[in-house]
Amino acid sequence: MINKVYDLRKKNKYTQEELAHKLGVTRQTIISIEQGKYVASLQLALKIAKIFNCSVEDIFDLEKGEF
Repeated sequence: MINKVYDLRKKNKYTQEELAHKLGVTRQTIISIEQGKYVASLQLALKIAKIFNCSVEDIFDLEKGEF
């Protein structure tokens, strides 16, 4: 799954630690999401979208063949 978490975090000037704190997760979770090693749960994806004031679809995009 492709995501824009890294880009949005940088644009909003959050550190990984700050974003993790806002979401109630660990910094390692943020690292894993940004690297595409971990797919955020729906609940976490919704929290991320709310923080960045955009839709889940604006942040997360399925790659071809992931359906």
